[in-house]
Amino acid sequence: MLQPPPAQPGMREDEVDTPALLIDLDRFEANLDLMAASIVGTGVKIRPHAKTHKCAVIAHRQIARGAVGQCVQKVGEAEALAWGGVPDILVSNEVVGASKLARLAALAGITRIAVCADDPGNVAAIEAAARDAGRRIDVLVEIDVGGGRCGVAPGSDAVALAQAIAASKYLRFGGLQAYHGRAQHMRTPELREAAIAQTVEDTRRTVEMLRQQGLACDIVGGAGTGTFNLEAHSGVFNELQAGSYCFMDADYGRNLDAAGQPVTTFAHSLFVLATVMSAPRPGIAVVDAGLKALATDAGMPLVWQRPDMKVVSLSDEHGKIEFASETASPKLGEKLRLVPGHCDPTVDRYDWYVGVRKGRVECLWPIVARGFNH
Repeated sequence: MLQPPPAQPGMREDEVDTPALLIDLDRFEANLDLMAASIVGTGVKIRPHAKTHKCAVIAHRQIARGAVGQCVQKVGEAEALAWGGVPDILVSNEVVGASKLARLAALAGITRIAVCADDPGNVAAIEAAARDAGRRIDVLVEIDVGGGRCGVAPGSDAVALAQAIAASKYLRFGGLQAYHGRAQHMRTPELREAAIAQTVEDTRRTVEMLRQQGLACDIVGGAGTGTFNLEAHSGVFNELQAGSYCFMDADYGRNLDAAGQPVTTFAHSLFVLATVMSAPRPGIAVVDAGLKALATDAGMPLVWQRPDMKVVSLSDEHGKIEFASETASPKLGEKLRLVPGHCDPTVDRYDWYVGVRKGRVECLWPIVARGFNH
């Protein structure tokens, strides 16, 4: 059930009910502008991944800055964005099951929709759903470029699958999905560059083999926030699927540049606002944001602009913060911004974004695809 928003426009930030999912609008907009500027002249387009934000309002702001559409991982996410007016959606994932494929095919009536496949049986099932709906669906072949997750082997296996797609009257071969997820969080630039160099070579070889068979790739997509600049300048990729760049999180903040310093290309703009609910003893404060407010698969959140404070543990409804004795103790009722360790699953815990600018609530945006994991 949709929860009431925790704020109203015009409120001061310190009046927002907590825990709340906060977007610092100045930092957020700067991130969108920076991504758009960074690919000028490359011939590459951005198709941001909406599994990060799950919000049609944000999708339209990205499209206004040149994005060709959105990526999603689930049919439910595609439905939420299509109903929100997003005109071009790629499900950058495999979709299996008759009911899900029927929903996917129905979406082709209101938006441009595409999906990935890595198995001939799945291709046949997509074809059946498209035939029953009287639609034609674009299908990309996903190749495994190092992630070790989904994807057919690059080269001849990918070509055979593409030929099966192209032979169908209800399907259209749309290109390649070549995303190396593990490379996004390799900490040093040397590791990221080596991983993506192999990704680019495998993808280049597959594109050329497809060309020799008369199959063109409208989309050669992949990349993420950690490596997008490498794919953008590869001469092979033409779409980038970075998602977290709009928000950033503590885990991406651990990636290093050539000087061994944290990469600061994009700014942290997403926060969980929490209230100090207890200060039981010196050096300890407890906030009202715990495991139900913050994802911890990528580590603990950071206390924004307070390097003297450290979140040391989370329980269901509590976050325990430790700080040195010489640090000024936060007051009962004080609000703290927490930078999530992983933005995507943190977002999925909330119904609303609270957009703030210069200390005031400016807007409330519904997270329309929250919980859509099917």
